[in-house]
Amino acid sequence: MRSRAFTLIELLVVIAIVALLIAILLPALGSARLAAQLTVCGSNLRQLGVATQLYLDDHRGALPQVEIDLFGTPTIIGALFGGSAGALPDGADFGLNTSGAASRPLNAYVLGDVPFNEDAPVEPFRSPLDRGGDLSFVGAGLRDSVYDALGASYAINDHAPDDDPFADPFPTLIPDGGGRMPSVLRTAETWVIATHPIYNDDGAPLASPLGAYRAMFWHDPASRQRLETNLVFLDGHARTGVEVARDTDLHIWETPDYRFTASPGEVPDERRRR
Repeated sequence: MRSRAFTLIELLVVIAIVALLIAILLPALGSARLAAQLTVCGSNLRQLGVATQLYLDDHRGALPQVEIDLFGTPTIIGALFGGSAGALPDGADFGLNTSGAASRPLNAYVLGDVPFNEDAPVEPFRSPLDRGGDLSFVGAGLRDSVYDALGASYAINDHAPDDDPFADPFPTLIPDGGGRMPSVLRTAETWVIATHPIYNDDGAPLASPLGAYRAMFWHDPASRQRLETNLVFLDGHARTGVEVARDTDLHIWETPDYRFTASPGEVPDERRRR
């Protein structure tokens, strides 16, 4: 008895149907993956928020901060608040490479009182959304992961965005020179730790293209249309998928979703986004 084989036309129809199903399912799978990554990142932030509150209680209202000798000047580096050792190129590390897990002050509040070495990974500081960015402001160029480069996918609110990539003239929750946090009037609106896209335009000239400076479009890496961040606020609640305000003329310090400064009066009217 002769067996019937598929004809070429039948095979092409099957392939076309499979391709159509894949095209329909891929966006849904991508959305599900992003939702899962947002959930993990939000969980990380809530954990870091709890650790930060404990740290504040033990250090008389001072956020975790590290002072290093930068070009002969004692300098507070907010980026060293937690995480692991960075892997920036020689000459561009500004002390981040030498400050590893055992030296970053918030780690003990996140990991508990257990011994760990400088090179130990600190997973709560790694966001699954971390897709790197342009770190040319420290001479590192494009990097695939901010966690691998700086030791943390998250930033602490130690300054507001400005035009100078080498200085932070507008301190926020960590005073210039370090020390206790100023009194915060609206803790539910003031962010304390966020994913790095919150600083996407930091150091960018005012006339630069929207969002072009650090290229940290973690939530939307393909089209780069949505610039979003995830944050934990001083009152302990976390939010994910928050739009980062952008403007070709201004660095925005205050939006309906978050603020950088401790007091509304510290923000010039023209730097608010209503």
